[in-house]
Amino acid sequence: MSEPTTLLMTLRDLLDSRIVLFAVASAVYWVGLSYSRGETRRLVHIPTVGPSAPLLSYFGAYRLVADARSVIYTGISKYPNSIFKVPHVLRWLVVITDPKVIDEVRKLPDSILSSFEAATESIQTEFTLGKPIRDNPYHLSIVRVQLTRAIPQLVPALYDEIVASFNDLIPATDNWMSVKILDTMMKVVARASNRVFVGLPLCRDPEYTALNVQFTLDVVKTSSILCLFPRPFRPFVNSLISDIPKRVAVALKHLAPVFAARRKEREEKGDDYPAKPVDLITWIMDLAKDKEEESDWDLTLRVLTINFAAIHTSSMTFTHAFFYLAAYPEYLKPLREEVENAVRKYGWTKEGLDQMQHIDSFIKESQRLNPLSIVLVPRVVLKDHVFSDGTMVPKGTTIGVATARAHLNGDRYEDPLQFDGFRYVKLKEQCAGESEKRFDMVSSNIDALAFGLGRHACPGRFFATSELKTMFAHAVVTYDVKLEDMGVRPADRWIATSCLPNLTAQVLFRKRADI
Repeated sequence: MSEPTTLLMTLRDLLDSRIVLFAVASAVYWVGLSYSRGETRRLVHIPTVGPSAPLLSYFGAYRLVADARSVIYTGISKYPNSIFKVPHVLRWLVVITDPKVIDEVRKLPDSILSSFEAATESIQTEFTLGKPIRDNPYHLSIVRVQLTRAIPQLVPALYDEIVASFNDLIPATDNWMSVKILDTMMKVVARASNRVFVGLPLCRDPEYTALNVQFTLDVVKTSSILCLFPRPFRPFVNSLISDIPKRVAVALKHLAPVFAARRKEREEKGDDYPAKPVDLITWIMDLAKDKEEESDWDLTLRVLTINFAAIHTSSMTFTHAFFYLAAYPEYLKPLREEVENAVRKYGWTKEGLDQMQHIDSFIKESQRLNPLSIVLVPRVVLKDHVFSDGTMVPKGTTIGVATARAHLNGDRYEDPLQFDGFRYVKLKEQCAGESEKRFDMVSSNIDALAFGLGRHACPGRFFATSELKTMFAHAVVTYDVKLEDMGVRPADRWIATSCLPNLTAQVLFRKRADI
């Protein structure tokens, strides 16, 4: 065996042993810290699903990782209009099932319940996306305001890129083609989103597209591992496992020339020159306020961060919904008719998408039954607070809402366990004085938590909805689709509280036969 190979194996074994050592040390540290902080004692008044005694609660934490759906459903069954807690690896998670308290969560100010702190902990922002993103997330206002306002102007380009992506990745032929749908849709979403974020030709660069997809996967992987370690150990563990700085460096090579070209145009033509691109790069360069924020590195981090948010959630949401379409192809005909009527009258525009209410309902119904997490609307309690039901949650507690309690509410939804692709169209027809808008996919309320709740609902949900509806509508009018096992939707994969579409399932595509 060569010396370099021996050295690599020795380093690998050393790294493995160091990770194990730190994992054991972390567990010992956390047990001691838990006793000293008394978190278990401070939450003793909240009922527990699973063991709650010191050390034994770790068995409950393992069960939450291995079978969160069963754990949370048990809690909902035992405490259907209340609050309960479950042991997480390094903390307790307080889960709310009472609709009144859920609405209270929606209304409480950031000074009491913090969505930002919950997201920062979940994503491990400091390590995965960087301190600039954690300390000044001004890109969120760009997504909420500039991107949302520009959607009518952007839809034609978005559609053009979606068509090009599908043509490249799933050519429409007379023969059935088997497609690993999640992997393929991540590439489509990456290209379509970056048509709006960075424009042509970079959005079609295979290396750049693959980089954004890999960055998304790296953030998920790294944050998931770091959350298993107490805070003092995370910097060291991050240095061992994270490939994110390398991804940023590669992305910088692609984006730095674009930033340079934009700066040159501004110098020559002024800040608001004619034909100034309407895209993410323009907006972040407009809002960057100091030398650090204007640096190529910081600007690259912003682009990658928004890509992470767009690719991760949209590709999984599309895949969940598309599995239903492939399992129930009887929906194809009415969906095609709706899309063709809308396009005939309005073209592939925002107005046209707004007419596709059955497409909207189909995706929203998939979100209802297959949310991306079984516990949504995470918040960190910043001040001791007593909810209206009398439950006190101490400072530092992480809370969340039991998604199934809202989405499978039999008082709100008829036959709630059954998939009904046109459910929300029917609800609009029966709304009897309620606002029809609450049944739109983009709407966020205590009965529909897919995009969050309240002031901190997903700022990119309007863009994501337009993108998903365009992708879905194009696929519907272009292809026939089916599953290898007809009528059987591929089983979801659960990782802790996250609900992932089947990672390996394939959908069969061919050119639409009735044209």
